[in-house]
Amino acid sequence: MDFRLLGRVGAATGSGELQLGPTKRRSVLAALLLKANSAVPVEQLIDALWDEGPPAHARTVVQGHVSRLRALLASAGAGEHGVSLMTRGPSYVFEVPRTLLDTYRFERLARRGRSRQRPADAVAVLGEALALWHGPALDGTVPSAALRAAAQTLEEARLNVVESLAGAYERLGDHAGAAAVLQAEAAAHPLRESLAEALVLALYRAGRRSDALDRYHRVRCLLADELGVDPGPGLRGAYEKILRGEPVGAAGGGPVDLLPAPGTGPAPVPGPDAPCGEAGRSPAAAGPAPRLLPRGVRGFLGRDTELAALDRIAGAGAVALVTGPAGVGKTALALQWAHSRQARYPDGTLFADLRGFGGVRVEPAETVREFLLALGVPTRDLPDSAAAGAALYRELTGERALLVVLDNARGADQVRSLLPSGTGSAVLVTSRIRLSGLIVEELARPVPLDVLGPVPATELLAAAVGEERVAAEPEAADRLARLCDGLPLALRITAAQLAARPHWRLADLAAELADEQRRLALLSLDDAEESGVAAALRITVQGLLPEAVRLFALLGVVPGPDLERYAAAALLGRDPAVAAEALDRLAGAHLVTECAPGRYSMHDLVRLYARGLGTDEGALLRLLDSYTATALAASLAAEPGEKPCCTLPQEAPADAPARKFADRDAALRWYAAERENLAAAVTAARAAGHDDRAWRLAVLQWPYVVWSVRDGWAPLLEQALEASRRLGDPDAESRVRALLGWVLTREGRLSEALVQLELAPALAARAHDPSSEAIALVNLAVALDTDGITGTSLHHVTRAVRLAREAEDVLTELLALQHRTHQLLARGDIAAAERCTAYALALDDHGATAGLGVLRKASLRLSRGEALLALGERDAAESCVRRALAEAASQGFQEGVDRARSQLEALVRPVDLPAPPEGDDRSVLSP
Repeated sequence: MDFRLLGRVGAATGSGELQLGPTKRRSVLAALLLKANSAVPVEQLIDALWDEGPPAHARTVVQGHVSRLRALLASAGAGEHGVSLMTRGPSYVFEVPRTLLDTYRFERLARRGRSRQRPADAVAVLGEALALWHGPALDGTVPSAALRAAAQTLEEARLNVVESLAGAYERLGDHAGAAAVLQAEAAAHPLRESLAEALVLALYRAGRRSDALDRYHRVRCLLADELGVDPGPGLRGAYEKILRGEPVGAAGGGPVDLLPAPGTGPAPVPGPDAPCGEAGRSPAAAGPAPRLLPRGVRGFLGRDTELAALDRIAGAGAVALVTGPAGVGKTALALQWAHSRQARYPDGTLFADLRGFGGVRVEPAETVREFLLALGVPTRDLPDSAAAGAALYRELTGERALLVVLDNARGADQVRSLLPSGTGSAVLVTSRIRLSGLIVEELARPVPLDVLGPVPATELLAAAVGEERVAAEPEAADRLARLCDGLPLALRITAAQLAARPHWRLADLAAELADEQRRLALLSLDDAEESGVAAALRITVQGLLPEAVRLFALLGVVPGPDLERYAAAALLGRDPAVAAEALDRLAGAHLVTECAPGRYSMHDLVRLYARGLGTDEGALLRLLDSYTATALAASLAAEPGEKPCCTLPQEAPADAPARKFADRDAALRWYAAERENLAAAVTAARAAGHDDRAWRLAVLQWPYVVWSVRDGWAPLLEQALEASRRLGDPDAESRVRALLGWVLTREGRLSEALVQLELAPALAARAHDPSSEAIALVNLAVALDTDGITGTSLHHVTRAVRLAREAEDVLTELLALQHRTHQLLARGDIAAAERCTAYALALDDHGATAGLGVLRKASLRLSRGEALLALGERDAAESCVRRALAEAASQGFQEGVDRARSQLEALVRPVDLPAPPEGDDRSVLSP
């Protein structure tokens, strides 16, 4: 039996993982394991589950989780392993042999590794200790203060072991190994000076003086920006020694001289003017130019744009970096270009598969050795050290015109020492990740490679299975290309499946691939364990940091086509800055694509793989709450004077990750960018039973609906209506019906609109919301007035005015008065219309300078101008209309602009003025 705290908290037996259940139960287990074999009071467990204000039934909750843990342990035969969970007075004791705890084994190995005298033994033991970690300590638990403190203590212990391991590598003389151990940790903990100092020294000892200095300056700037301090004496002292070129001693050992002592080590490489002869000749013997390229990929098609880019970059002597997702054809492109261009490089072609994504990673020194042999260096003359080998390689490539192809690089460190020093050579590197270090340090020029479009994807399929087969079923071929997501690897595997089943039609395989549960399994080869789309993605994911891996798995629940950092933060339950970094790492590994600045999407096959990794149950709900909170903020920013149409659900967290909007335009841009995501979220919310989120996510888009009313909103609102009806919430149903009815009215679907609008006011009245009832009445009146003003619609608008006034809702009152004025003008009641507009325009709308408040006043001014002109007050009418034109133009209200211009044209020519009616209705204006 095994209990784990170093990563996701868990327990396992020989038969598999124990299903611990919800987060709080996992947290109870963690709190007990942290004090294994000691009494843990119930109050401490409560503190571990709730930071502040635990519920009144907290003790009962803890007891329930303990009871379930007991049952789970009993069913797993824990007693046979000496494990028991006992009650001792007001406390619990988790009795467990210490050897079953990964924390104990880690501490024991750490002590043993530090005590080893031989550096090689220390490296092995400390590496074994770190291998016990599988992610952040206490992952999967409640983020309470108590558990966060415990996790930080464990993390500190891990970092101490990392530094000890780097020190052991230094004593061993493997400075590159020390740097490799420290680099990832220094990036994750950039303000930890002990890590930075160790890394700077390791880089310097490894012969990477410029990298060491660059690392120091980056840390110095970060300390100044973040903490306002200078580097401490240790880090600053290391920097000064590097500047002076002093030998820097390895940790725990004597001084290490960066240059070999006279008479020791490999013979120095002769300079260009060295005399010829047996003692002074270069070890590079003359011989035929090496040609190490493997065979190219059969059936290569298309990619003309990328091949042309390689001509411009690599052909000019720069480093070309081909990047893209797993299976997209990077190696095929590199080999196609290299085979067709290698005649330009008379001194030979070098190729190495660095195996950065699968298999045993090839170290740069090993590749340098192979390249030196290919360049004619006899085995007996090969340098003993990696630094000497790299120096000899640089010398031999200084005057040659070589083509160097480095395939499947995982990091810039695999590539640097393999770059030829001469300007006449070309370098082509392929990688699944961006290799930003290579771009910065070597000015590598990226050539991004994406999936194939529909036409080349179908052509690749035809080249593999035969044009006749594809021509016989063109629609099925197109469908196969789409199901393979345009990924060349998937297309080639599909072709292999068809070749192995000649009696199958293309439509048969397309029907099989349409099943999302089986698609990835079908896109693998039976005779190769590590082949196929899923295997390629798995290898890519394995190289990521834990936070990025966790986010990738959670992306499988995203219902829409893309997301940004706030949505990612909701999935992770972390800060948006952390989520942004994780997204950037996923983009760097080409698992997601930055489709627009700050927005990321996934290819379909990648999304399917992510879904299969599993996720925590609350991820979708956290995402929905983040969307709801952001949509609420957007509605308030877009129409700051309007009363919110809803609040967050009662159980939704008040601190759900949500964007802040500087102004109305920013909010409307967000609505436009997120429209598809919000629609997908409504569908997902309904499917998951979160109807309280579904209707809110639809209705909160009303500011954007107003501006694009004829843009097909009815299907979304019909889903929201179904959700509100299932909830039995009259307020929700009223708001949805009012908005849906208005949309249908503007689409000209009057009979359908009235079905919705005739029910909305009564539902709002049942919910005791006068503003909502007023809006519903106005929308109903607008629909009824489509075929002419009726007494019923007049009554609805009069009541809407009174309801809004009683609720002190000025903007809704303006809406009602706006339509009331239209009714009066349509009836020819000019004087009443003039008085109505005078009253409405005098209302205090709290100085609104944008949004619907301005538009409603602009519309009222236009109506007032029409009334004033009819009453013979031409100058006053013109002034009123010109102001309305300016207001409408400032808000992009084209309908109002057109109406104002039409009225201004009428003002400059004679018009037939209708006679004022004999009476008017003043009731709507009474205070």
